[in-house]
Amino acid sequence: MTEQLSLPDNANVTKPKFKTAKLIELWCAEPVFFASRELSDTYYTEGTIGNYALVYAFGWARSPYRLTGRDTGRPRYIEDLTPLNQECYVLPAWSDKSNPTFRFERFNALSDAYWYAMTNNRVATAREDIIKVRQGDKPNTFRPSNYPQTGRLRMIERGNRFHTLVFGDRELPEYIRLGKFMSKVRVTVLDEKPLVHLPLAQYTSKAYFSTADLPTGINLLSFDLISIPPTSLLKNLRFYAEAWQVGDFVIPANLQFCGGAVSNGT
Repeated sequence: MTEQLSLPDNANVTKPKFKTAKLIELWCAEPVFFASRELSDTYYTEGTIGNYALVYAFGWARSPYRLTGRDTGRPRYIEDLTPLNQECYVLPAWSDKSNPTFRFERFNALSDAYWYAMTNNRVATAREDIIKVRQGDKPNTFRPSNYPQTGRLRMIERGNRFHTLVFGDRELPEYIRLGKFMSKVRVTVLDEKPLVHLPLAQYTSKAYFSTADLPTGINLLSFDLISIPPTSLLKNLRFYAEAWQVGDFVIPANLQFCGGAVSNGT
């Protein structure tokens, strides 16, 4: 539930670009893993699903399989997502309970060779490799790996349900694949409500928001920060700005993908 605070009668109200919004449910048919935080050899998934991940999972945007030229080593969110801003938008998803449930699993990517040894971020399977390294040699065949060899994963347990709001008339698939393991998630439309534009005032919202998508000029009064890549999320937000109301939810008006990044010229 979202609490609506004071509403001045003489405030100007601009026309929203969306007429309705859908409340959807995401049911995890399999454990879902995102490397939200990395502490030592443990990789934690936060109890939320980012809206950028949902855009790609819905099939609204697609990134090239191989990045070349100036795109190498940099994200493409602005190029992939901002063309959608006049058609659709989706909020980050939150658990339908106070806290989602998690499961821990250990992974082991070590070699099954008769002999191996841990080196600089690499598993050596031949004794000659160790001798060469100790002698200072760096043959081309002896290169470090860019992925962990062992560790623990905290994943969102199967059976968890998440909710979010979807704006626009883009088609939603019945099932999607999410996370680093492409886990299966069912998509269900629970309700569809008209979008009402509220004037400049102070509001409180229980939805989740991407910090990169907030409109310019919004006054953030208080919030809880979820620090995850590629952009931090806000929850329990109190703000002063124009707002959109969808059923029981009140959110900042004029949310759009990478809106803050584009307006700042980044």
